[in-house]
Amino acid sequence: MNAPRVFDHVIVGGGMAADAAAKGIRELDADASIAILGEEPTAPFPRPALSKKLWTDPDFTFDDAALDTEEQTGATLRLDDAVVALDPEAREVRTRTGEVYGYGKLLFATGGRPRQIDGLDPGERVLYFRTLTDYHHLRRLSEGHPHVAVVGGGYIGSEIAAALVQNGCTVTLVHPDDVLGGSMLPPTLAHRYETLFVDGGVTLRPGTKVSSGTADETGAELVLDDGSTLTADVVVVGLGIEPAGELAGDAGIVLADDGSIEVDRHLATNVADVHAAGDVATYTDRILGRTRVEHVDNATTMGTVAGRILAGSDETYDHTPYFYSAVFGTRFEAVGTLDASLPIIEDHLDDERAVAYYLDEDGRAVVGVLLWDVEERRDAAREVLASQPLADGADPSTLVGRIGA
Repeated sequence: MNAPRVFDHVIVGGGMAADAAAKGIRELDADASIAILGEEPTAPFPRPALSKKLWTDPDFTFDDAALDTEEQTGATLRLDDAVVALDPEAREVRTRTGEVYGYGKLLFATGGRPRQIDGLDPGERVLYFRTLTDYHHLRRLSEGHPHVAVVGGGYIGSEIAAALVQNGCTVTLVHPDDVLGGSMLPPTLAHRYETLFVDGGVTLRPGTKVSSGTADETGAELVLDDGSTLTADVVVVGLGIEPAGELAGDAGIVLADDGSIEVDRHLATNVADVHAAGDVATYTDRILGRTRVEHVDNATTMGTVAGRILAGSDETYDHTPYFYSAVFGTRFEAVGTLDASLPIIEDHLDDERAVAYYLDEDGRAVVGVLLWDVEERRDAAREVLASQPLADGADPSTLVGRIGA
């Protein structure tokens, strides 16, 4: 085994949380040594651009999006070499190629891995879209304007479907809802959302899931759960992620039921000098309670705080993150839970903009706020969630007008 290279801070994972953590360290410590160990072959890069602006804004370039992690932090980047073992007693990690890194403090920023369809392996014509490498692969395939079957109606699936059809591809979107977005959005907005895709030229296959599939170098065939088949030149799957916490669990770090890493208010695990941040971390939000958030606002803000904590800060993570999506010129943002099966109070500000308040099952507490084409009102949404205006038995209809334009 190779002799270990020792760093003050080792960050396991090469995404946006890792970049933010390195920059957070540098806010307080200009000289500490930092190693970022990533399994992807590319440096940290903003994932939202991969399904949005790089496809839809011709003036937006890679240079505009670049995080410049190494240049801005001086961190040592070890890429395309996943960490496979952690020894907390020796304070060392080992990578797939046998490299050993010692640490003073360690941060898990491993994110998650895309959920896969049984039997449908990733390959030349099948992409489980998440990384910059996936973007380059799909961009190359899209140049021939193929027929692309997109599987999944969540954020990744819907954004990629919109991006591809706007770049000349024929797109069929397979999703389980009767109306696209129907499990998340109130009916009026779900129908409006679906219309964006229909008018944009996307063919929808609603109410279906992929049961199995086969693929070769020329294309793929999907078998849907209604018994029908779908043939396409390319398949892009966006079914969410599973937290990549297994390495931490193998080392005795406490995991949540979903496989994510449990952390306290200082983003610390139960193992000394080992922290976690980003998609892989389950934490206690000051408003939302115990939760895990998979969106960029959480990854970057939590990563920054984690970096400062590694560098000696005694702060806690007290930011309540928001999430957003943007397709066909329409943007929505939200804080908290979006579940269309819950009671919802809608406030349509005009023909285009709306606010929706998601209540708990009893209809007495606000658990989520959706801002549909409403800008710069995220703090107001957080205030509603924090103040709980229905706590004293107020009529839920009094929420209308609570967040204005």
